[in-house]
Amino acid sequence: MNKTKKLILFGDSAFAEVAFELFSHDSEYEVVAFTVNKEFLKKDKLFGLPVVPYEEIEKLYPPKQYDMHIALVYNTLNRTREKFYSDAKQKGYRLANYVSSRAFVWRNVTMGDNVFIFEDNTVQPFVKMGSNIVLWSGNHIGHHSVLGDHLFISSHVVISGFCTVGDYTFMGVNSTVGNNINIGKDCLIGSGCLIVKDTGEGKLFKGYASKPDELSIYDKFGIK
Repeated sequence: MNKTKKLILFGDSAFAEVAFELFSHDSEYEVVAFTVNKEFLKKDKLFGLPVVPYEEIEKLYPPKQYDMHIALVYNTLNRTREKFYSDAKQKGYRLANYVSSRAFVWRNVTMGDNVFIFEDNTVQPFVKMGSNIVLWSGNHIGHHSVLGDHLFISSHVVISGFCTVGDYTFMGVNSTVGNNINIGKDCLIGSGCLIVKDTGEGKLFKGYASKPDELSIYDKFGIK
C-alpha cells in the first residue's frame, strides 16, 4: 500500500505497538514517531523511531504536515484517551482512523475521527459511530445502531440492531446487548454480561466467573 500520509502515535504501550504494526502494514500512513508526556518518557526509540516529549510535539512535527492517532486504551473509563484526543485536536492535528482491511464496514456507516477498528469486526448498514472509539477484534455492531464518543468495545461483543451506546462506555469481552437497547453513558459492562433492558447512566454490570466443580477432572475420567 502506498504511503501518502505521515503519522505520529501518541503512546508507547502494547496498544501503541499494535497500532504501529497495523498502520504500517495495512494503511496509507507511514508512522514517523511516537510521543508521550515528558514525565513518562522512558525510552528514546521504539521500533527504530524517535519517542519524543508531547510537550514539544508541535515544534518537532507541525500539525500541518503530520496526522496523529491517540493509541491509548480505557484508563479512567476512557477519560485519559479523551483528554489527549481533545488536546491534540486543539493543537490542530488531524486524528487518523484505522479500519482493518479484514473488517466488514458497510458503505453507509459513518464515523468520526481517532477510530480504531481491528480485524473481523462487522459493522452493519446505517450504523453511526462517533469519535475516539476502539473496536477490538471480532465485534458485531448491528444495523441502525448509534455509538457515542470515547468508547472502548473489547473483543467479541454483540450489539444488536437499533441500539445506542453512550459516551465513555466500556464493554467487556463477550458481552451481549439485545435489540433496541440503550446503554447510557459512563457504563462499564463486564465480560460475558447480557443486557436486555435500558441501563441508565453510570452503571456497573459485573460478569461472574465460572467456578470449578468439586469433582476433579482426574476423578471424573479416572485419570491417574
